Amino acid sequence: EVQLVESGGGLVQPGGSLRLSCAASGFTFGSYAMKWVRQAPGKGLEWVSSIDSGSGRGGTSYADSVKGRFTISRDNVKNTLYLQMNSLKPEDTAVYFCAKVGHNPPGQGTQVTVSS
Repeated sequence: EVQLVESGGGLVQPGGSLRLSCAASGFTFGSYAMKWVRQAPGKGLEWVSSIDSGSGRGGTSYADSVKGRFTISRDNVKNTLYLQMNSLKPEDTAVYFCAKVGHNPPGQGTQVTVSS
C-alpha cells in the first residue's frame, strides 16, 4: 500500500521559513517523479513543484508563485521528499500535500499558516 505522510508544517511569520517532509513507503520511491501540491482555504489543488525520479538533480520545476523561494529535494535512501520554503508570504497559507506525479495525493497533508 502506498503511503505518503507529510510533516513540518506550522505557523510562521511572513518572511519566515519552513521545511516540509514527506515520508514514503509501499513503493520504490526512487523510481518515481514526485510533486508537492497545496490547497488554500476554499480553493482547489494547486501544483507547487516537481522533481524527477532518481537523483532528481537533473529535473526540478516550480510554479511561478514560488520560484526562487521554494526548493524541492529528495533523499532516496531515507525515502523522503522535502520542500524548503523561504521568504514565506501570507498567500502561501494552505495545506501542503505530496504525491507521485500523475497521481492525486493520498495523505492528509500538513498545514502551513503564514501570518503575523
